[in-house]
Amino acid sequence: MRVLVIEDDEKVARAVTTGLTAEHFAVDRAADGLEGLECAKHGPYDLIILDLMLPGLRGTELLAQLRKVNTGVPVLILTARDAVADKISNFEAGADDYLTKPFAFAELVVRVKALLRRGAVKRENVIRIADLEIDRVQHQVRRDGARIKLTSKEYSLLEYLALNKGRVLSRSMIVDHVWDQSFEGLTNIVDVYVRQLRSKVDEPFAQPLIRTMRGSGYYLGETEL
Repeated sequence: MRVLVIEDDEKVARAVTTGLTAEHFAVDRAADGLEGLECAKHGPYDLIILDLMLPGLRGTELLAQLRKVNTGVPVLILTARDAVADKISNFEAGADDYLTKPFAFAELVVRVKALLRRGAVKRENVIRIADLEIDRVQHQVRRDGARIKLTSKEYSLLEYLALNKGRVLSRSMIVDHVWDQSFEGLTNIVDVYVRQLRSKVDEPFAQPLIRTMRGSGYYLGETEL
């Protein structure tokens, strides 16, 4: 796995690079925003760690420009700026995670590995499968034109299934993504939430979309695999 660290603070950059290298990642480093943007645009990176207070080009602008050409690579913001407004603006610009300085390196590694498990993110604003429509900006779901009200976890589960249409997702994979932790004891809760989701998304309609692969997990699709 190759990681790009865009950080102008030499001490922080060296610590992150050394630590990730010890964890068997291949790490490149850019020391300013303009260099970082060029590297991010052209390098085949699995993940980018991005500071906000960069010379040449600030991190939020770098992220916005990057998302115009590369919508999938996960980006972890690593910054001293901890205001809620900063977090919101960067998530809206396309960040996948946000960690404030000072930080524990162990937490950084956990977050990096979690993002890498998810892989590249598909960022369509609206996902359509049969008569199901998921608006990822408004977090609204409709089926056959009718609005379906979901809890935040139900929505996250449906969105994850939709982004992986036709792919069987194990309970552990779903826990990692929707609950953002790897904990075997939580896998039974996936079945509970799938039942709740089916009662809202499938049962009122003729065609089932949420499907079970016995012994493997769940997937979203118009037909059985």
